[in-house]
Amino acid sequence: MSEVSHRRTPPEVSRRRTSPNLALNQLVEERRAAGQEVLHLAFGESRLPAFAPLAERLARGAHRNAYGPVAGGEPVRRAVAGYFGRRDLPTGPDQIVVGPGSKPLLMALQHVLPGDVLVPRPAWNSYVPQVRLAGKTAYEVPVPAECGGVPDPAALRDTVRRARAEGGDPRVVVLTLPDNPTGTLAPPALVRQLCAIAEELDLVIVSDEIYRDIVHDPATPFLSPAEVAPDRTIVTSGLSKTLALGGWRIGVCRFPDNAWGLAVRDGVVSVASEVWSTLAGPMQEVAAYAFSEPEEIRRRLAASARLHGAVARSVHRIMVDAGADCRPPTGGFYVYPDFEPMRDRLASYGVTDSPGLQRHLFDSHGVLVLGGHHLGDDEGALRFKAATSMLYGDTAEEQEQSLAAADPLALPHVARVLARLEEAFVKLSR
Repeated sequence: MSEVSHRRTPPEVSRRRTSPNLALNQLVEERRAAGQEVLHLAFGESRLPAFAPLAERLARGAHRNAYGPVAGGEPVRRAVAGYFGRRDLPTGPDQIVVGPGSKPLLMALQHVLPGDVLVPRPAWNSYVPQVRLAGKTAYEVPVPAECGGVPDPAALRDTVRRARAEGGDPRVVVLTLPDNPTGTLAPPALVRQLCAIAEELDLVIVSDEIYRDIVHDPATPFLSPAEVAPDRTIVTSGLSKTLALGGWRIGVCRFPDNAWGLAVRDGVVSVASEVWSTLAGPMQEVAAYAFSEPEEIRRRLAASARLHGAVARSVHRIMVDAGADCRPPTGGFYVYPDFEPMRDRLASYGVTDSPGLQRHLFDSHGVLVLGGHHLGDDEGALRFKAATSMLYGDTAEEQEQSLAAADPLALPHVARVLARLEEAFVKLSR
């Protein structure tokens, strides 16, 4: 790069870096290509094969090479509306926009919604960078002791009042239900409390519900803030996690059925028209089928939730047995252990903070996790996220066996990798 062109590069662009989980994923590929064995728990991917009926729909839609409507065609928007309707959120097709993953839809919302943004701490590592890319301020608010994914109610109220008194303009709060990174689901009473604060302080709620269909126990109650505060809640979701279609990039957004909500929808459509134009036609074919939820899709979702829950609970036990404090996982496919009780022991290895713990686990034990400092957490803490969904097998055949098994933990390929993980954390705690 010439000296002149470097001077013309805005400093905020020069400071930007690749998303940490994607960068670590690349590091794992490089280590494995060099012949090193790595237990990769740093990437939030549902490591399952594409369901055959979904692949058939993709092939069936291959002829759809025209752009089509920016918000998505009527069939896919009608199917997504039906999906929300079956979850106690009556929805019309005009309230829906589809896009290439929920991530760009969330980014579009940052460009359309006015005001600064309140984000749980810790949180998925793209929320804060998206806020900053949109030229806004992110206010990170600690999560309550019982769960992640939502700001602590008292801290949320205090943060908003203090920020506004100091000239800030927080107007949006982001929730994740169930949560990434803690693998927990905020209970209905807490959701209602947060909705009441949003009403009191006039906050827009963006509810990221991409893990909604991965609640481990079907009896666990799920309350969307869109049920409690329908006039101010926008919901995003997609198929990356529930049906393991991360690489196919299918996301959806539901807007309130009022003048304000439809105006925001129009703003998102405007951004989409300049950025991604429309969700690819073959992916709309897949989405229309998946969100209509025929019996085989419902069975696949139920089997996936059972598998995710069984393995997450096993990893949670390993972490607790190694001396960590850790919230029991109830949704998604993550655990978020806190090794503060082991601080003195870890210090003997030179580990005193989150980056050091991440590095030690990788260099000394071949286990890669995502340190809490990548998620907005205190760098001096000893916390990290482990994606348990990476443990179902190395091949599509093994992964399908894991999905079909009544007891996936008894399968040799799952038991073997869990035993290796347990061995690593036993050594860590000695």
